[in-house]
Amino acid sequence: MRVSSKGDYACRALLSLALHTEGSGPTSVRDIAERTAIPQPYLEQILLALKGAGLVKSKRGVGGGYVLARHPAEIRIGEILSAVDGPISLGDFGEPHQDGACDHEGQCVLLAIWKSAGEQMKRLLEAFTLQSVADAARGVGPWPEARLEDGLATL
Repeated sequence: MRVSSKGDYACRALLSLALHTEGSGPTSVRDIAERTAIPQPYLEQILLALKGAGLVKSKRGVGGGYVLARHPAEIRIGEILSAVDGPISLGDFGEPHQDGACDHEGQCVLLAIWKSAGEQMKRLLEAFTLQSVADAARGVGPWPEARLEDGLATL
């Protein structure tokens, strides 16, 4: 799997909202774009997808903008990526045959590996919440590699 620029931008936009939640009300698209260096027209499309997934709420008019729909501890990185890029997987290869019943020169063994790798990747991305990423960005939480080494990224 490759995280798309859209997925990266979606995570960066929500991280920006999580880092600036202290009673400031909605954040304008322009402010998010300036803080994250994401092109504003592209960010608007991403925020609409995130709103459709129930990850952000919007307010129109003067003083309007976006806020997180849930607490950052309840939003998982995998959920953000899925909202803009679809389900997390290594590909759509179908189900492998079981127990040596493969009639395609062992291809089913590879299919089983791809399936397992996709499931591991999904678990890893679900292990990180927006709150844990914001804490690491603020320097008050462990860096992702430290969490992985300590086994904290397992669910």
